[in-house]
Amino acid sequence: MIQEPETDKLVEKIGSKYALCIVASKRARQIFEQEQKIDSVMPLNRKKPLSTAADEIFDGKVIATND
Repeated sequence: MIQEPETDKLVEKIGSKYALCIVASKRARQIFEQEQKIDSVMPLNRKKPLSTAADEIFDGKVIATND
């Protein structure tokens, strides 16, 4: 579950809860796959891919499109 940033703030950035779920999960999968290529073991102090995706959405680095 995403704790920070708040889910309501992320929904405002994307437009709907459904779109947020899709965008965040796709980006988290990309991050996860990229990390697997680099390092097969995730250190305990590293953020989880979904948290990183949520931060990127909040910062405006990831946006939703109608593709």
